[in-house]
Amino acid sequence: MQINRLTQQIQFIIEIDRLKQVMRQTLLTDGSRRENSAEHSWHLAVMAIALAEYAPEGVDIFHAIKMLLIHDLVEIDAGDTFCYDVQGNESKAEREAQAALRLFGLLPADQGRELRLLWDEFEAGETPTAKFAVALDRIQPLLQNQQNGGGTLHIHSIRRDQVMKRLAPVETGAPELWPFVLQVIDGFVAAGYLKDDTALIT
Repeated sequence: MQINRLTQQIQFIIEIDRLKQVMRQTLLTDGSRRENSAEHSWHLAVMAIALAEYAPEGVDIFHAIKMLLIHDLVEIDAGDTFCYDVQGNESKAEREAQAALRLFGLLPADQGRELRLLWDEFEAGETPTAKFAVALDRIQPLLQNQQNGGGTLHIHSIRRDQVMKRLAPVETGAPELWPFVLQVIDGFVAAGYLKDDTALIT
């Protein structure tokens, strides 16, 4: 056993426990509290298993699961940036890149490289697997907001056009799920959880 290698791996494992302390804006389905980023990542990994049959050709589900489990580790340093926070998103890429450098650098070089490549692939969102993973990352909060009475969408007075833009990657990343997403969004508008931007057009 390589003691130094194991020491690095254990240090990384202990460090990522901090993801459990990073709170997201999204409420749990029962609306009792906000979820943390570790719960979000776990939920997405199970979603990838449950919805594997809707993955487009060329998607590697195991690869997607690994991607989803590590994609938000950078929030340990960078924090969770609310997707509709325009100002916060201006510095998000830089903050998260610095976090990736530190966190994946805790691991032995070969493992650190592997996880960094997974993270970079997810962020780029160009491969079929990354597109599917990103699609699930968009759908999960939508489902939770559906179950908790509109959640953050209602709290922050988010408009339909903002949600459509945010959910757009689903149309290409998981096209079989796109009709369902549109149905949920229309339901939000009907329930008054979302401002219908089309109603503002005269």
